Amino acid sequence: MIDQLTVCLPDGPGKLAAMCHLLGEESIQIHALMVAETVDFGIIRVICDRPRATAQMLRERGYNAMCARVVAAEVENVPGALGHLLDRLASCDLNVEYAYTCSMGDRTVDVIKATGEPLEIKLRDSGLAFLEAKDLYEVG
Repeated sequence: MIDQLTVCLPDGPGKLAAMCHLLGEESIQIHALMVAETVDFGIIRVICDRPRATAQMLRERGYNAMCARVVAAEVENVPGALGHLLDRLASCDLNVEYAYTCSMGDRTVDVIKATGEPLEIKLRDSGLAFLEAKDLYEVG
């Protein structure tokens, strides 16, 4: 499993840009980003360098930031690949809260927030090969 930075941003022009500029100023590389909206705020999910330290830095600057544990799997960039991955998780009685796909270099990576107890055992029993942070980017 890997850490994903999650930030709740109030709605408004420039809020996401300001956060991204701050990450850039702190030399934090964004590897993947997903934005979901709610009525009053956006939920920003980020795969980045040093997610725990980044969450702490953002909290110190007034952001609502935390880390969540997610899984990442490299998949073939072909029709049906995500469906196959999700079938394997479902067969182990794992629920998918959310998922997104991103390109990292020449690789296609699916990032998934899965739930089900005992999570670690069920993920292992799925037979899927999950990536670690060091597999996705240089961990420093």
